[in-house]
Amino acid sequence: MSGPFTVEDFETISRLTLDAWGSAVDRDWSVPAGTLEWSCWYTADHTVDCVFSYAFMLASRKQDAYPNFSEIHAPEGAPAQDLVDGLQGACELLRATILAAPPGTRAILAGGAPPMTGDGNDFAARGGHELILHGHDVCTGLAVAFDPPAGMCERLLDHTAAWPRLGDVARTDDPWSDLLVRSGRPARTG
Repeated sequence: MSGPFTVEDFETISRLTLDAWGSAVDRDWSVPAGTLEWSCWYTADHTVDCVFSYAFMLASRKQDAYPNFSEIHAPEGAPAQDLVDGLQGACELLRATILAAPPGTRAILAGGAPPMTGDGNDFAARGGHELILHGHDVCTGLAVAFDPPAGMCERLLDHTAAWPRLGDVARTDDPWSDLLVRSGRPARTG
């Protein structure tokens, strides 16, 4: 095993996603996001909400159920730059929340019976998982390069291997492609 996925890994995937999306704010975000039925705009908006939600969940310290609040979204028709700015804010909130959490802090990570709780590294992995997959989806739709570091992908695969609903994958020597395949996306080419 390569070690836990950390807040530093989360920062790496945050920067990679923000840089890639930021390079394409002048493109058509109404196109499908990779193989998803969602548009790039909707997928990016969903990603901002997810990353924000993980910060909120960890900060709440709730362990029995999700905090009883609704999602956050950009106003309909907001420009792509607003989505990039929103993702920047959500990523910084999650990073700061992880760093500010006292050692031993746990919070609900996933619902179920019983709910699954996690620590700061688990929340870094949860946010990183969302970013890496939807970062890829949006970049594929916008025809922007997106190639996360192999070591980070391997740590994310290892860290999340036992999580419910993620499934298993026959591991290859390409952990980035393995993450894509495990999520039901096509393996990367090239």
